[in-house]
Amino acid sequence: MGEYEPKIEVQFPEVVHVAKGSTVKLECFALGNPVPSITWRKADGVPFPRKVDMRKASGVLEIPYFQLEDAGTYECVAENSRGMNTVKGKLFFYAPPHLTEKPQDVQKLIDDSLVWECKATAKPKPSYRWMKNGENLEPTEERVQVVNGALSISRLTLSDTGMYQCVAGNKHGEVYSNAELRVIAVAPDFSHSQLKSQTLVKVGGDVLIECNPKMSPWGVISWRKGTEPLRETSRVNILESGNLRIWNATKSDSGTYTCVARNQFGVASSTGSLTVKEPTIITSQPNTLDVNVGESVVLPCQVNHDPSLELKFTWFFNEQLIHFGNHGGFFEKVGGQHSAGDIMIRNIQLRHAGKYTCAVQTKVDSISIAVDLVVRGPPSPPTSINVEEITDTTASLSWRPGPDNHSPITAYTIQARTPFSLGWQAVTTVPEAVGGHRLTATVIDLSPWVEYEFRVLASNGIGTGEPSKPSKQARTKGTSPKVTPANVSGGGGSRSELVITWEPVPEELQNGPGFGYVVAFRPNGAPGWMQAAVPSAEASRYVFKNESILPFSPFQVKMGVYNNEGEGPFGPVITIYSAEEEPGRAPTRVRARSLSASEVEVLWKALPWNASKKRVLGYEVILETNKLFFKLKYWIKGEKEDAANVQRTVGNQTYTVIRGLKGSATYSITVRAYNTAGTGPASSTVNVTTKKPPPSQPPVKVMWNTSNSKIVVNWEQVKALENESEVTGYKVFYKKNRHSSPHIMETNTTSVELALPTDEDYIIQIKPFGEGGEGSSTRQITIPRVPGPNAVGSASKVSTLSALSTIALSLTARTSL
Repeated sequence: MGEYEPKIEVQFPEVVHVAKGSTVKLECFALGNPVPSITWRKADGVPFPRKVDMRKASGVLEIPYFQLEDAGTYECVAENSRGMNTVKGKLFFYAPPHLTEKPQDVQKLIDDSLVWECKATAKPKPSYRWMKNGENLEPTEERVQVVNGALSISRLTLSDTGMYQCVAGNKHGEVYSNAELRVIAVAPDFSHSQLKSQTLVKVGGDVLIECNPKMSPWGVISWRKGTEPLRETSRVNILESGNLRIWNATKSDSGTYTCVARNQFGVASSTGSLTVKEPTIITSQPNTLDVNVGESVVLPCQVNHDPSLELKFTWFFNEQLIHFGNHGGFFEKVGGQHSAGDIMIRNIQLRHAGKYTCAVQTKVDSISIAVDLVVRGPPSPPTSINVEEITDTTASLSWRPGPDNHSPITAYTIQARTPFSLGWQAVTTVPEAVGGHRLTATVIDLSPWVEYEFRVLASNGIGTGEPSKPSKQARTKGTSPKVTPANVSGGGGSRSELVITWEPVPEELQNGPGFGYVVAFRPNGAPGWMQAAVPSAEASRYVFKNESILPFSPFQVKMGVYNNEGEGPFGPVITIYSAEEEPGRAPTRVRARSLSASEVEVLWKALPWNASKKRVLGYEVILETNKLFFKLKYWIKGEKEDAANVQRTVGNQTYTVIRGLKGSATYSITVRAYNTAGTGPASSTVNVTTKKPPPSQPPVKVMWNTSNSKIVVNWEQVKALENESEVTGYKVFYKKNRHSSPHIMETNTTSVELALPTDEDYIIQIKPFGEGGEGSSTRQITIPRVPGPNAVGSASKVSTLSALSTIALSLTARTSL
């Protein structure tokens, strides 16, 4: 056969009914040459859901878990190069009924009503019918109704008792649900609904006494007051429900009330009492209270009430319950009487203004009274602070007033702040006093070219309020500077230099950008001034160098200032001396001798003040500035001079003692003079050797005893080591308490005598000494006050760093510590 278009041979039914949740398959087979391709599509264009596996053979369409949204028309398409052919099939969704709401077994009283719901889902929509005791229920009475599957029966009778079935069905099936109805008859019964044993009502109040007996069918309700039938009046009525209602109660309505219930099955009754109480009346009058911030006030709430009833006072602030103990401790109950619920507000703040309500409650009534509290305080901060116009020294401000807090604003205060000020400062204004009616002012006496912030404070008869938010920063306009540098001085430096120093002008006084200094100077007696510009505002030093400048020559100097706006004034003229020359000669007759292992004394002859051929320098140093000093250099022999230590003396002093040296060490020493220009030549070198170190061991075997109103202290001789200086004596330090100054006693023996302590203990220490200095000391030793004629003690050998120990005493024998 030749090529021909596809021909679909196997066709599925035009309409296929598919149950909910089932799997449906549609098969499509086509002949053609070339072999046609088979595809599926939905007629409405909606793509297949993910549950449809398109990877399977294209001739079979399989849809699992069929749902309502899967229903519709499906189309098989067969196509090859010769043409295309299609066939359609329609899938309908159906579902048998499934109950979603079922009737439940129930027990009802006679004359009660019954409603049973019965609902089901189905496709097509289900129909409903009811059966009673296995037979179809045909509503023959108006009180029995079936609407949309719901069964309702009013005024139940005993004959309505039975087994009921709800049947929901469509053409695909039916489902059933069973429920039993039991209708019972009951004689009147108050066992679960007794009358309230006691009912309270105030005079003039309304009261409802409920009577709810259990009985079926419902019968007749009657009432008795005491033993007599209750007579109904315009104030006393028995309602259709059987409850008793009394309006505008009086004292005569007090008593016992009995509710009697009857039906064909019996009679029952229940009794309760009614008590009419005096009403609660608030005696404090509502009013408006007016207080100032920081004061305290009592809000009254006093009542007349029935003394047999308890009162409960509750306070509200702006309709919010006040929890006493919270709120920062401002609120406190002060009503000490049973009939008073007064409260106090302490240290009142503006936020406490508002409506306060006292609610009084008893078992029979509740009443309330409101008090409006007005709090007067300093004004709230002004707002909208604006800088309207600004010059080099003034700023025009405007603002808007804040709330006056119930006291008229009487004045405004303006403050300013700059990056250079310590916080906010008061400013001068025009007008000087800004009244409460003004909302503008001009600030004067400002510094040029400074960024300012302004704020405004309002005052009234109560006080001054919080400040406003700061204005935006505003810079005053620039002008030529007016302030010259302070503390102009100088001197020193290197040869042929004039050094001038000053304290820089603070930024807030520079009056504009481009600030700098003008240095003007001239030798004493010269007719004209030399000037130099220093363009840095932070500069504090200028050096003029010229080989023609003689040492220590006097110059007249004055300082000026300038900025981009122009030049400012010059300051006062002062005298500054040029640099002097260093000393030209070395000191002579340098001598050195060792005082101890750690000290060396150095002496020399001072240079004469006219030692230099430059007589003016010497003269000025000696008489004018006292600039001639001496610098002492010393170093250990064998070390480099760079590692030497330097010690200076001042003025004409021609000796010094060097301390902190090493023992048995040789030092080389030179001396040279110095001044502000530098140091002069060094003297000839002298060598000195320190003495041997003092003994390193402290005295040991310290012992003491009393005799003839004295204390004799003995110790063992200290022997110096080979590299230590010999012991030439001992120093005994003693004092009567830890806080007194010590006394020193020297001896060249190994014992001392001390007066017997009668009122306080002795504290002693002993150390050896020799030509090398003082050696190591014993620890502190305490010799107690001794009441008797004889006592003996000793101290064992301990380190000099040992803690203080107390000597134990014995009147007859030695005791070792």
